[in-house]
Amino acid sequence: MEIILKYFSEFTPGQLQQLEALKGLYEEWNGKINVISRKDIDSLYERHVLHSLSIAAIADFQPGTQILDLGTGGGFPGIPLAIFFPEVQFHLVDSIGKKIKVVQGVSEALGLKNVTSAHSRVEDIKNRKFDIVVSRAVAPLADLWRWSKPLLKKSTVPGKQFEKGLICLKGGDLAQEISDSGVKPRLLELYDIFPEESFREKYIVMVKS
Repeated sequence: MEIILKYFSEFTPGQLQQLEALKGLYEEWNGKINVISRKDIDSLYERHVLHSLSIAAIADFQPGTQILDLGTGGGFPGIPLAIFFPEVQFHLVDSIGKKIKVVQGVSEALGLKNVTSAHSRVEDIKNRKFDIVVSRAVAPLADLWRWSKPLLKKSTVPGKQFEKGLICLKGGDLAQEISDSGVKPRLLELYDIFPEESFREKYIVMVKS
């Protein structure tokens, strides 16, 4: 938790309690379903929670915003963001059922009223639109954008910082991946936001709809 409080301070007692509960919950679930690598569970707050909250450091989601977490895995970045933005609605989807079971268990234990989840392929989401799609390195940018674009609402407020679109967390040399995607994203280096060694060569990639 220390590394979270190093960069964020304005949490309510309830939010602090939820954040502090994450480690025990994920350790418990990891004992049943290996959803986080064994070496990463010890660095949960830095490698998973703070990594997820980098989106909160650059985007101020307004109450009522509808966000899809595409390929959420065990709930990242969706669950930390849902704690951070209690008045924003998050829908977490993954094609692997046991991972969604973890998401549901953690969400229920935390009492998160702003989280829904589904065992689903993103292509199977019908009759629903979102303001923002978030994702954490689950597929190449070209695929993420192809899946996200049909699910995004049309932007109605031009000029605001990142009104609608895709925000994903990625690492490494992205030049070829960006070229293949056919889009012109905005890149922010995580190390500039959180100067920790583990965040070197990791990026927030934003594509406006």
